[in-house]
Amino acid sequence: MERLSLYSVFPLLTLLLPSAMIGLHCSDPAPMPWPERFHALLYMNLTATGELMVTDIWYDLPRGRNVHLMQRQLDDLLYNVEWENGTSFYYTLGSTRYCHPKQWGIGLPRPDWLADSTYLGRRYTDGFLCHVWTKLDFVWYYEDVDTRRPVRWDFFDGVTNYVMTFEPGASLNDSQLWQAPSHCFSSGEDDGNDHGNKHDVQGAHESNPKGLDMKAIFDLNFRRLI
Repeated sequence: MERLSLYSVFPLLTLLLPSAMIGLHCSDPAPMPWPERFHALLYMNLTATGELMVTDIWYDLPRGRNVHLMQRQLDDLLYNVEWENGTSFYYTLGSTRYCHPKQWGIGLPRPDWLADSTYLGRRYTDGFLCHVWTKLDFVWYYEDVDTRRPVRWDFFDGVTNYVMTFEPGASLNDSQLWQAPSHCFSSGEDDGNDHGNKHDVQGAHESNPKGLDMKAIFDLNFRRLI
């Protein structure tokens, strides 16, 4: 029997190899889980209200806490400290001190909170080529293809978060930034709206700090993902 020459099988190989290569890349990429401890600086565009905010996030799963330091333009710094036991404290300091404890009953987001999300492909955003996923039509998450770092995530309500810095392993060691102040535990009169969960002290705002209601709504919806 005459042996097949390379020239005779080459056309067949050109047909089969592309199909084989496609089979090697048929599975969609999965989002990189968050580190168990990191610091991120976010620039947030609250498109629903036209406001801007810069937020420091100190995520520390081993210590069971997640700290958000939220600075709106020309406004008081709003602290949000979340604990693994489901308790959150929203508060301000100084002459405008205010505290709003909240019990969510659900702990911190897990590093793999984007598990089971839907892959949407690759897209460019802000000059970065990113993998993009969505989950439950609640969040759209952009991750740099080369470094696997988060670049941006958008929420269903129009809030866009741009990741300016991302430091895996960074830890917040200043207890003044994560320990709820004493006025979060002092007794206060019920404001009639939250069954005694809001604690005001002398000199506090009569109304909620700017952004508190939106942050609380976000926290409630975000916990549906975990």
